[in-house]
Formats: sequence, C-alpha cells, structure tokens
Amino acid sequence: MYRIRITGDPALHTRALEVLAIDDYIRELVADMFETMDAAPGVGLAATQIGVGLRIFVYSYSTDDEEIRGVAINPQLSISEFSDEPLDEEADAEGCLSIPGERFPLKRANRALLMATDLEGQGYQIEAEGWLARIFQHEFDHLEGMLYADRLVRPHKRLMKKAIKENEWGIPALSWLPGEDYLEP
Repeated sequence: MYRIRITGDPALHTRALEVLAIDDYIRELVADMFETMDAAPGVGLAATQIGVGLRIFVYSYSTDDEEIRGVAINPQLSISEFSDEPLDEEADAEGCLSIPGERFPLKRANRALLMATDLEGQGYQIEAEGWLARIFQHEFDHLEGMLYADRLVRPHKRLMKKAIKENEWGIPALSWLPGEDYLEP
C-alpha cells in the first residue's frame, strides 16, 4: 500500500509521463494502487497521487446493476459539453483523496469517452455518464497535474483555500496512509 500525497506536493501538480511498456513493475504498481484506493476508501486513484509520475489511474464504481472496475494506462478523454443547469451543491459535490475529508461542488461534463490501454496492452474505450464520467474526468485531471480544487469557482474556491490553510496543507512532502487517522510528512 502507498501513502497518498496531499495537495501542495509537486507530484500532484506535474503532468504525468506516458507509460512506455507494461511490465512487472507496472502490473505490481497497479495492484498496489487498487489496494490503496480500496483501503482509502476511494473510487479512483491516479499514479501521481502516490508520487509516481506515470499516466495510470485505477477506478471502481458500483451501481445496483453492475460493478465497473479497471485500470486506464495512457488514457485519452473526450467529454461532452457542459449542461446549462445550475451547480447543485449536493449532486455535484466532489472529493479527493489528496485533499482528505473536504467536498465541494464542481461542474463537470455529464458524459465522457475514455480511451485507454489495459494491463494486457489492449486498447479499450468506455462511454460513461453521470458519476462514472465524473470519476474519469477527475482522475484524468490528476494526470494533467490538476486537482479538482484548481477548477472550483467562488465561493467554493475561497472555502477550499481556507480548508487547505487550516489543515496546514499546500506544502511538499505531506501524505497519509489509508488506515491511519493522522497525517504526517
């Protein structure tokens, strides 16, 4: 299991590099990412969140009908246009394992097309709507060096900045290990 980096760590604010080969290191990394995500608990985890600057994220999303779980290596993402609906404080609330415990609403596209490679080196694509589309956008942003906090608008952006300051985050080398109830550098 890996420690999850907290906002302010340079790994979270740097664009990740392409994966050149899927080897034993990548397979072990992905297994450890699933373990870390599940223990956190989370619905997605990008390699940058554990300090690995590679274009990989894992995801897990369940509905009443199915469980969608996978890995996206070197993903590309296309999104639909944003709706004209106003931001919904509850339905659009989003959280992030790199900003633990905080949730703020963020406007996202309702549909996304994920194109990626799996652990066997096979390309695949998933058309997603709703929360799965949100998960894909959130994790893809991580690989671009962006956190959802960077996309917030007022008044939520101000409240996020206040939460980061109050928690003494926003500096390098802060992380947390799922299962522990404290944070340490």
